[in-house]
Amino acid sequence: MNTPLAEGAVDKDLPLREDIRLLGRILGDTLRAQEGEAAFELIESIRKTAIRFRREDDPEARRDLEAILNGLSHRETIVVVRAFGFFSQLANIAEDQHHNRRRRAHAMAGSPHQDGSVARAVERLKEAGVPAERVTAFFERALVAPVLTAHPTEVQRQSILNRQLDIARLLAERSREALTPEELAENEEALRRAVLTLWQTRLLRLTRLNVEDEIENSLAYYRHTFLEQVPRLYAELEDLLSQHYGREEDAPLPPFFRIGSWIGGDRDGNPFVTARMLEHALRSQNALAMDFLLGETHRLGAELSMSTRLTGATPELERLAEASPDRAVGRSDELYRRALIGIYARLAATAKAFGHVVLERHPVGDAPPYNSANELVADLDVLDESLRRNGSRLIARGRLRRLRCAARVFGFHLAPVDLRQHSGMHQQVVAELFERAGTADYLALSETQRRALLLAELASPRPLTSPFLDYSETTREELAVLRTAAEIRRRFGPDAVPTYIVSKTDDVSDLLEVALLLKEVGLLAPGPAPRSEMNLVPLFETIADLRRCPSIMETLFSLPWYRALLVSRGEVQEVMLGYSDSNKDGGFLTSNWELYKAQVALVEVFRRHGVALRLFHGRGGTVGRGGGPSYQAIKAQPPGAVTGQIRITEQGEVIGSKYSDPHIGRRNLETLIAATLEATLLADGHATDRAPEYHEAMEEISEAAYRAYRSLVYETPGFEEFFRAATPIRELSELNIGSRPASRSRSDRIEDLRAIPWVFSWSLARMLLPGWYGFGSAVEAYLARHGEPGLERLQAMYREWAFFSTLLSNMDQVLAKSDMAIASRYAGLVQDAKLREHVFGRIRSEWQKTLSYLFAVTGHRELLEDNPALARSLRNRAPYIDPLNHLQVELLRRHRAGDADPTVKRAIHITINGVASALRNSG
Repeated sequence: MNTPLAEGAVDKDLPLREDIRLLGRILGDTLRAQEGEAAFELIESIRKTAIRFRREDDPEARRDLEAILNGLSHRETIVVVRAFGFFSQLANIAEDQHHNRRRRAHAMAGSPHQDGSVARAVERLKEAGVPAERVTAFFERALVAPVLTAHPTEVQRQSILNRQLDIARLLAERSREALTPEELAENEEALRRAVLTLWQTRLLRLTRLNVEDEIENSLAYYRHTFLEQVPRLYAELEDLLSQHYGREEDAPLPPFFRIGSWIGGDRDGNPFVTARMLEHALRSQNALAMDFLLGETHRLGAELSMSTRLTGATPELERLAEASPDRAVGRSDELYRRALIGIYARLAATAKAFGHVVLERHPVGDAPPYNSANELVADLDVLDESLRRNGSRLIARGRLRRLRCAARVFGFHLAPVDLRQHSGMHQQVVAELFERAGTADYLALSETQRRALLLAELASPRPLTSPFLDYSETTREELAVLRTAAEIRRRFGPDAVPTYIVSKTDDVSDLLEVALLLKEVGLLAPGPAPRSEMNLVPLFETIADLRRCPSIMETLFSLPWYRALLVSRGEVQEVMLGYSDSNKDGGFLTSNWELYKAQVALVEVFRRHGVALRLFHGRGGTVGRGGGPSYQAIKAQPPGAVTGQIRITEQGEVIGSKYSDPHIGRRNLETLIAATLEATLLADGHATDRAPEYHEAMEEISEAAYRAYRSLVYETPGFEEFFRAATPIRELSELNIGSRPASRSRSDRIEDLRAIPWVFSWSLARMLLPGWYGFGSAVEAYLARHGEPGLERLQAMYREWAFFSTLLSNMDQVLAKSDMAIASRYAGLVQDAKLREHVFGRIRSEWQKTLSYLFAVTGHRELLEDNPALARSLRNRAPYIDPLNHLQVELLRRHRAGDADPTVKRAIHITINGVASALRNSG
């Protein structure tokens, strides 16, 4: 809601509106020049009519809009769809730049540090009296790791992303610098050039994204953001700890913060991720890491031109310079530069040993390669120490500091890649191994018998596999992946492939099966004191899995063999919790509550057994898949669930939204650190005094929400037919946006559909059902039983309990992105009128009920009342995203009616691209 500004007040959003107008004007001019005045006027007419439809739900506007869209030729349709898609993208860019601008203005005004920043987190620790020893202990054992995954909702091509980065850079230039009229004109011409290039660039991929593409796409974020921003973030944190806690100046923190990856290692349901792909992923990562280290070392050598005629050097630096192949007389007194030329030569030799060709800046001579990144760090530390001892601390704090940090954090492997596979696949492979060895009919055994057999085999030093036996292609490939992982660890170090995740862990044998496979390739040493080279991580996904996970871990820890194995992993056990499948299984409210309860129970189990718990949260981009703001989500975890160690997946198009822009990427990274610090060292937001009462209320609400959700999705006759007709799920599965199939099998059942296309489809249809359905019915039932005291209890839960307030805040955001008027047009695609009215009537009724009870609990009168930035964002995007939805409905209608023109299908796919870009966390 727009409110008038007080006299003399500054309109902080004026620069944003000016940027949107500028980019809109440039795109409009581009449209006129490329497509003609008539096309531009047509697009404007559609935009204005769509706004009338949204603001007034006006039947006349609906008829006008349908008349315009029905009358579009195929060519006009493509032009209109592309125009609104690009309008939306440009508005997103302007918004991101405005976020950066507001943060800079905030800092320049000397305002208090904002929540979610590392500066505010350290201040809060100090204010709360957290002693330095506890802070030091935190960093000594901490692990904070966002993990990039290759789920199929990243719809943007890399070519499009690159042009968007160009536009972002040019907008930032306009706001940060005082440009002369000539420079301003030059800047605008460059913007026009970038927008024209966008218009003439194909939005869609001609072929399906493959695993190699996903690997390359992920590396772009390291180039643009991580390699530069992570060392800067470390430096800021080191300075803050020195300032507030008297920590030794510039003393490097342990590499507690890392960016992980599943891309190239996640085989669950993706037959295209093979041993060759794993090798390709690590080779590509290594190539980028080496290129970065070589480039930074070269640039540092150009900077450190100090002469020992004017400053000193330590004996260690002298020895390092002497070992350099550089013998140029003109540099005989430039020991730092000579040392760096030697380091560069060793890095070049290392790159060559890894199989890469150093095409630029050839080393001046031969040098031995580094055996590990630790050796490189040791050499860089020599430079650092010498500079500091000789009055050059200021120089040491520049590029050298960042390079030392990058070498520690990224090493030669760049990012740790997790392996993941479904437990059913391991069971199949292990059964074949036992069958071929003549040992047992594994599949016929009970769980107790399986454990006994597996433990006996794990205690034996002999291998179960034989080079003289033939195995199925599945078994050969699974073993090949593990052998490749073992070789990668030998080449790039143990951090390159540190973890094996077992999807759909149903019992203890699921983990023992993987342990056996690791033993077969030399990654697990058998015997009475077993030693594993990798972390074994169970993944609990469905509602039933979440309820059983504490008992499974209890049983696992009761096995003496496994407890002995944990000693080799530092007595730390990681557990992964899946948000997406539990949501599809039980609905938004129940999924979140079962995840919370599972964590509470796991904390107790681990405490009893003296094992450190590290939770890996498999969060998706949307609220329907566990998404939402990371800062609030981490702080809302139950007591003891965040003890300095946490991993979180970053999935799909959210990766681009968070990390394409380096400055926004930096902000998103630091919120993870800030939240983990606060959740570990500050005990707030858990409402401990009333926890039993609140938990009892949540249990009752969750049960009612579960019944409401299951009744609609799994128990309503014809619901699957409604879903497949009222959303673009069929067309989405044809879009070339990911290497992974949309379903786990050829079945059309919702149970077999992957959670990502499930959520993505509801988002495109603007119902966003997985992010809210069931809440209204649940609260209604609760209040019917408890009356006014029940409402007061829920209101207190919202005020006092971080879990509940975060839950409702996330739901608030989803409801704000939904639109039942637009959703009704998608529902109109269901040809069975009785089914359409029955199912959509229930959805609309529950949506209205959910809104009503959300406001009753929060005390708000409208959506996003406490999130004006997002409210503004949605207002800015509405004129561009709504027409795309309307066009998509019309195109789906044509396509399904039998219009076989390929431009119709192409236009549908472009609308999917455009709506996903505008929603920014659609799947």
